[in-house]
Amino acid sequence: MSEPTRTTVVVGGTSGIGLEIAKDAARRGEHVVITGRDEARTRDVAATIDGAATGLALDLSAPETIAAALSGLGPVNGLVLSAIYRDANTVKDYDIAGAIALVTLKLVGYTEVIHALGERLVPERATGVVLFGGRAKDAPYPGSTTVSTINGGVTGMVTTLALELAPIRVNAIHPGIIGDSPFWADKLAALDAVKARTPGGELATMADVVGVTRFLLDNQGMSAQNLYVDRAVNVT
Repeated sequence: MSEPTRTTVVVGGTSGIGLEIAKDAARRGEHVVITGRDEARTRDVAATIDGAATGLALDLSAPETIAAALSGLGPVNGLVLSAIYRDANTVKDYDIAGAIALVTLKLVGYTEVIHALGERLVPERATGVVLFGGRAKDAPYPGSTTVSTINGGVTGMVTTLALELAPIRVNAIHPGIIGDSPFWADKLAALDAVKARTPGGELATMADVVGVTRFLLDNQGMSAQNLYVDRAVNVT
């Protein structure tokens, strides 16, 4: 088997959608680097991926440590920032520490990963960066104030990063409720209610999100775009 010629880094690739994205990249013959906060667990997960995969410890909530954590990487052809932190934080019972943690992880942490990789992100149109936001930015729920705000911020990040990093392309995915994801798979009552108001009665799947991620990584005509993955019909 020939050595991989492309490297894709999946930040938050140890479980759920991030892991599925990493598996897809490995199946395509790419060298995949997944990151997680726990070094031993991340390496163990990487060992389960069929293909060339490496596990790397990285903590987005401590952005000052990111550059050192990524220092051993060579050229990067694709970067997926999929790590999330689920936060239920109402204004009435506002948790300042929780809010700061989420802001740091997604806005500061995501940006610092790109900064730390610097010139190792191969400067060509074939290089794609995909950020994960979420539909809470325009479909809020009780306790989602911080989540909605941060995901809205991701749309601004995409616009400015696409300009600053060109010819590298930067896009974002905003998933809704992904019915077969680990977080939602056992919440059957809630899923039934959502399915009832979803066209066709079926929710988007992890495979759907993987497909959109691959499209944004590969399609050289796509940059500064925010794509929804939720099967909803949005009427304004």
